Amino acid sequence: GKKSLRQRAVDELKHYYHGFHLLWIDTKVAARMVWRLLHGQVLTRRERRRLLRTCADLFRLVPFLVFVIVPFMEFLLPVFLKLFPDMLPSTFETESKKEEKLKKKLNAKLELAKFLRETIAEMAKRNKADTA
Repeated sequence: GKKSLRQRAVDELKHYYHGFHLLWIDTKVAARMVWRLLHGQVLTRRERRRLLRTCADLFRLVPFLVFVIVPFMEFLLPVFLKLFPDMLPSTFETESKKEEKLKKKLNAKLELAKFLRETIAEMAKRNKADTA
């Protein structure tokens, strides 16, 4: 059924709490990685990607905090998210948004693979025609 207004507000607050908590954990881990970098250790590719994602999340947090701090501005958040879909830090994304992004990436990869396959087939036809 449909949730009450109070329950939706509580769920939204929990979502923000968990998002900030995950961002805090990512920030602590990133700080340790930066410390390791400063002391001459090399990061793995996975660690480097996590560090870059966390830094990007911290930069995205600044405009997001405006919506959280200014009273009644959170009502405009859906409009801005529609205009700027990557505005939220990654820790605030819902599962449905993550699945949607994965589907878009997969479709783009499939289209690219289809294009490359057609291009290779066309090149093979040209090579056969040139040799004959």
